[in-house]
Amino acid sequence: QVSLVESGGASVQAGGSLTLSCAASGSTNLRRSMAWFRQARGKEREGVALLYTGSENKYYADSVRGRFTISQDYTKNTVYLQMHSLKPEDTAMYYCASSSILTGFIERNYDYWGQGTQVTVSS
Repeated sequence: QVSLVESGGASVQAGGSLTLSCAASGSTNLRRSMAWFRQARGKEREGVALLYTGSENKYYADSVRGRFTISQDYTKNTVYLQMHSLKPEDTAMYYCASSSILTGFIERNYDYWGQGTQVTVSS
């Protein structure tokens, strides 16, 4: 069992920055992929950023590449999403997800999800 708890969501103005955190607990040593997804109101959930634990491999959605950075602190079992130059279209509920395999933004491959943290960007 793995528990994921996100935090750091807030309301910010366009151009601002936020850092989201995802604290993992439980059998985290078996987690191979850690990802951030987001879901805007009325839209489908989409992958934003992911990393393969124990490697430097990181992947980003085109819409956030160059503005968002995913990272992991192994000592704290925490994954971060640094977000810069935020745009109103970044407004969404952001979810942390964990997979036991190396995978991309394929939701069904992620077996543990957090409850989400809301990010609202105003113009």
